[in-house]
Amino acid sequence: MKMDYLKSEVKENVEICNGIYSLKVIHDTIVKPGQFYMLKPKTAFLGRPISVCEVNGNEITFVYAVVGKGTEEFKTLRNGDIIEIVGPLGNGFDTSKDYGKVALVGGGIGIAPLVELSKALRKNNEDIKMDFYGGYRDDVYLQDVLLKYVDEIRLSTNSGKYGHKGFITDILELSKYDTVLCCGPSVMMEKVVSMCKEKGINVYVSMEKHMACGVGACLVCTCKTKSGNKRTCKDGPVFNGFDVEF
Repeated sequence: MKMDYLKSEVKENVEICNGIYSLKVIHDTIVKPGQFYMLKPKTAFLGRPISVCEVNGNEITFVYAVVGKGTEEFKTLRNGDIIEIVGPLGNGFDTSKDYGKVALVGGGIGIAPLVELSKALRKNNEDIKMDFYGGYRDDVYLQDVLLKYVDEIRLSTNSGKYGHKGFITDILELSKYDTVLCCGPSVMMEKVVSMCKEKGINVYVSMEKHMACGVGACLVCTCKTKSGNKRTCKDGPVFNGFDVEF
């Protein structure tokens, strides 16, 4: 399927910690928290799915980890360069819902979309009780931005360099919340959903899958749910956690 990529100007591309970059591009559109774009490397036929971290005016910020040839190319982008993008794609989080007291739970690069989500939830309800739980390998990032919107931040690192040494699920206090909104590695989200089932707490997850087209045509990103296979890119990436079969 032919993708109609748009040429977008790079505003900024900086390394915010080891191997993690923040890329700002000029693209004026409405984005729903949890949606993503396909960003196309010049040397590749297919784009790479990158979640939207934050939207400010006509600038969209993507935060990505350098993990392969495509993202290795992205890190060489400089101000004024042109990158081909298509989006926003997928179904994001429904920020019009009354979630009650919210825990945002993120792991690794899955923390990025929680920035725009926290901003939207705070904008819709200034009095919302909302905390962030972030799990990292070693270095932490984006917590300074999240602090603008959440009430409290709890961190864990595998190395113990920051916060709790271990998994973020070790310190997740579910009794404080009505709803969990989650994005990160599948093994982490599976554990969070299991904990929420046990406590009877609502949970929504943003699934991370390898994608080829981003628009539901290729079925590469199939996700198993209780109602059958779903396309992460088209039907998701946000699903009710209790519907997903990890």
